[in-house]
Amino acid sequence: MTDDSLPPFLESLAPDSSVSYTNALFPASEGIPPVHVHWWPCKKVGVSPSIILLFIPGNPGVIDFYHPFLTAIHDQDRSGTLAILSHSHIGHDPTVKDLAPAHRVSSIYALPFQIQNSLRIFDALSTYFGVNTRIVIAGHSVGSWVALQVLKLRSAAVSGVFFLFPTITNIARTPNGRLLSRLFRPPFPRIASQVARALRLVPLTIFRRLFPHYPIPQARVLLSFLLSPSSIFAAMTMANDEMISIRELDVATLDTYRHQIWFYFAENDDWVDQGRETILQVFRADPDTVKVVHGHCDIPHAFCINHSEELAAECYKWLVSGGFM
Repeated sequence: MTDDSLPPFLESLAPDSSVSYTNALFPASEGIPPVHVHWWPCKKVGVSPSIILLFIPGNPGVIDFYHPFLTAIHDQDRSGTLAILSHSHIGHDPTVKDLAPAHRVSSIYALPFQIQNSLRIFDALSTYFGVNTRIVIAGHSVGSWVALQVLKLRSAAVSGVFFLFPTITNIARTPNGRLLSRLFRPPFPRIASQVARALRLVPLTIFRRLFPHYPIPQARVLLSFLLSPSSIFAAMTMANDEMISIRELDVATLDTYRHQIWFYFAENDDWVDQGRETILQVFRADPDTVKVVHGHCDIPHAFCINHSEELAAECYKWLVSGGFM
């Protein structure tokens, strides 16, 4: 995709005519470093989008994992007026080289700055496209928690939120949280980021044997992430803050905006676990006011590796049933 339809607040990276999205950069602003974005423009040329889907990834927040999922949503659009923007988390994406990593304090990778990153991108979309363009946010895993904060802070401008495998309550108490939380604490992020340099010696063919169920493109994305010490440090530092900060469920916000939210849960999810029942309890008295899908047993938390098509079909149904398309 060329950069002809790129909004002016984005900077084009290397154009690739073989894909339907544009690789771009949201430049540094408000003390926040640049982040990698993908932009799918409207299929109709020369029109402003009627709806924009803003996607916030999980952790690691590397958006190359998600382009098959978002492309599948874009491909289903029949209106020609759907645009999609996905953005990485600060420091996670090896596509973007941080020009001043030595000067970054670890707090820049923590949740408050990640929220500010999503807010500045949301605000840029809202300001540039105006009130005639509705914005729906989709968040995966911890991206759902960030999306919840954006909903809370920009409620008048958010048309809907899709929570996919949402880690929005007591993540440290989940099976994976209990198992891994100590490894996210200092000094482990720094140690792990340095040890990862050894992976430079591992050929892709050998690496794929460690992850046999990964398609080759996704294995390449994972290897690229693991070969970036700064990306590993940023992701693990953010994960540590997730364990500390994502505690009690924000019942008030969910209850207030229950008509604007959709949930997708895995049948078994060791990153969500009992959090699913805690979330559903909010809506128990009036279950028809919220839209919930309990996914197939074969679709895991990390859906973007092998199950992009299934989640894309569900999200497109939500866009249609929600009256956005």
